Amino acid sequence: MALPLPPNVSAADFRSALGEFTAAIGAQWVFTTEEDVMLYRDSYSIFWGEAEERIASAAVAPASVEQVQQIVRIANKYKIPLYSISTGRNLTYGGSSPTLRGSVIVDLKRMNKILAVDEKRHFALVEPGVSYFDLYNYIRDNKLKVMLDIPDPGWGSPIGNSLDHGVGYTFGPFRDHFGSHCGMEVVTAEGEIIRTGNGAIPNTDAWQDYHYGAGPTVDGLFAQSNFGIVTKMGFWLMPLPETYLNGKVLVPRYQDFQALVEEVSYLEDSFLIGMPQFGSPAGGALLEPPPPELGPLMQSGWPTQDQIDTYLRTTNKAAWSVTLQFYGPEETVRANWSAAKRRMAKAIPSATFQDGIFFPLPVPPEAEQNLLQPVKTAVGIPSLEIFFITTRNPMTDADPWDGHADFFAFVPRTAKAVHEASRLFYDVYREFGLPTFHNPFFTPVNYYSRSYVVATLVPTWRDPVKNARSRELFGRLVDRCGERGWGSYRTSPAFQERVVSKYSFNNSALLRFQEKLKDGIDPNGILSPGRYGIWPANMRRNRA
Repeated sequence: MALPLPPNVSAADFRSALGEFTAAIGAQWVFTTEEDVMLYRDSYSIFWGEAEERIASAAVAPASVEQVQQIVRIANKYKIPLYSISTGRNLTYGGSSPTLRGSVIVDLKRMNKILAVDEKRHFALVEPGVSYFDLYNYIRDNKLKVMLDIPDPGWGSPIGNSLDHGVGYTFGPFRDHFGSHCGMEVVTAEGEIIRTGNGAIPNTDAWQDYHYGAGPTVDGLFAQSNFGIVTKMGFWLMPLPETYLNGKVLVPRYQDFQALVEEVSYLEDSFLIGMPQFGSPAGGALLEPPPPELGPLMQSGWPTQDQIDTYLRTTNKAAWSVTLQFYGPEETVRANWSAAKRRMAKAIPSATFQDGIFFPLPVPPEAEQNLLQPVKTAVGIPSLEIFFITTRNPMTDADPWDGHADFFAFVPRTAKAVHEASRLFYDVYREFGLPTFHNPFFTPVNYYSRSYVVATLVPTWRDPVKNARSRELFGRLVDRCGERGWGSYRTSPAFQERVVSKYSFNNSALLRFQEKLKDGIDPNGILSPGRYGIWPANMRRNRA
């Protein structure tokens, strides 16, 4: 596949720009061959091999903020679009491929310094090329008394993950990764360096202690946007708890899900538990074999309440479960688990309880491999085990996927919203004649502590016919959820326009405001054109 030129840039100008990039950072860090540039291809692309696939024209890998400045100034001179990545492993959300075909990738992997980890003030300051594995190993090797909140998988960058509103698995304030950042350094579209919050005070020693500084807070402008290239970022870390404990609550009646939701929300909002993990013994887990008895229940479509009740009586399985996670001194976590059981028993008299696992922290390195993946993430141990979902499983045995595009709809923390969203997803998949794991027992994910996510994985392929059907399915989910008032917090470049179009209050006033900012701070439109629907003025015709 021939590499594309940057849009509206002549071959001669592109050669000149590449020469200047080479002079700025060295020939070995300017990648122009098809073999090298295709390494930045999205391996899960839903446009694989088609004209719309997002292919880069070249890539550059600077080693310092000064080299990033030089790259930005050269790009301005020739009006070449850039697309910056941290580790570039954001699979299901575009990987390292650009939003705009023909962009030059700015690969920040060489900027991989851990600049500070303070175990007394509980923060870290890192560059974009640092991965969760890197930071975890540094903390473990230096026996520092802090714990990471990590996403799936662990090879991503804390900076890249937080800027894309990534999430984790511990207490709410920490698993909102952008919410737990404190201070960033940014190269603007003009090649200027700014520092946010207290970092704007020269020689400060309190950059990672105070978010805001004085005047307007601009940090949020650099998340899921194209307003700058972040080259340093601070994060508040969780003090290493003395112990970890979990326990499971089982609820037999289908109708008691709302009461369960309310009790779990109370515990979470009171900071008594970490991330709750909902499930359903009667309905099975995501991408795990459903109970054999569930097939007859679903064979005639979505069942009635009477049919659900009969199914539960026949199978004698609990309708719902939730695993609660506790962190702290042993006397505290055991007391909080006792308090949670007391409250649950009062709200749901038929609930039963199972004590889970308990162990001190940190986990010794030799014991890490013995932990199951959900527990690893709960105690901040990065891994790549999440990739089991792309291997053969009951959903993919008949027709193995090549990848997937994730659609996560945010809904209120109510049983009604979860059931309604599950039914919506089920109906759309049935409309397309595709198997679905959505059923009346489908449970939400509580990534963000104040809302629920109802999730689905849309398969991607190396087959353009199948991909066309998946794109239509994904678009239908976006549209149907948008009609209901539900959006998605994160998506791949292939669907960013469509997702953003649902945030349309007052004739898309928010997007129009973002475009005004783009035109003011990036008049040549060189930084990630089109990212999350924000096109520069000279490319706005590209909008779908």
